Amino acid sequence: MTRTTRLELDDQELREWEAVVLDAGPDGIVLDRSAFYPGGGGQPPDHGVLLWQGVQTRIGGVRKGDDLVLIPVEGDPLPPAGTVVQGAVEDERRTALMRTHSGLHLLCGVVFRDYGCLVTGGNMEPLSARMDFDLREVPPGFKQAVEDACNAEVEADRRIDVRTLPRTEAFEIPDIIRTATNLVPPEVQDVRIVDIVGLDTQADGGTHVASTKQIGRIRVAKVENKGRGFRRLRIAIAD
Repeated sequence: MTRTTRLELDDQELREWEAVVLDAGPDGIVLDRSAFYPGGGGQPPDHGVLLWQGVQTRIGGVRKGDDLVLIPVEGDPLPPAGTVVQGAVEDERRTALMRTHSGLHLLCGVVFRDYGCLVTGGNMEPLSARMDFDLREVPPGFKQAVEDACNAEVEADRRIDVRTLPRTEAFEIPDIIRTATNLVPPEVQDVRIVDIVGLDTQADGGTHVASTKQIGRIRVAKVENKGRGFRRLRIAIAD
């Protein structure tokens, strides 16, 4: 457990909040409350600013360890411990990453439903991403079929729910792990679940939009052969 209360896990729309600096030094800044997502599961960390006493400190990254550490842009001033600050997440970047992350879950749900394939890897940047699948043979028309199926789910405007369940209860949900290996460490006893209602339910720690309609149009840009039956799908998200 870090000393920082993770605000973004309960309120994914939160962009501004007040906090107190617990520590500040060469390694970064630790707040008592933060809505900066630290990165994980392929989703990059947030950027943003801290405002304090008429000063601005830009945040260019976040690191999660014993504490949630905000990494200031080199040369920016550090607020001393005990300072009350206003935190702000860069909205355009976070929203784009939320749309992209939800788009990857939608893609995963479609490919699992229609082809029974598990995920072997993935990564994302704002509005572009890749996801790797264990798919031995690529059926004719696969690329267009996946794109059409994804956009049908976007238009269906499915609700995206987030909840936390005890580990034993979470793992009773069928196919809760869509990766080829279980990436939830055994010490994690409370599992965060992201549910695209009626399509895809997965253990996940990232941030998401509230419905598939908010993702935007999904374009399958490329299907690549990564060897040993692994296929990489590159997608782009458009308004």
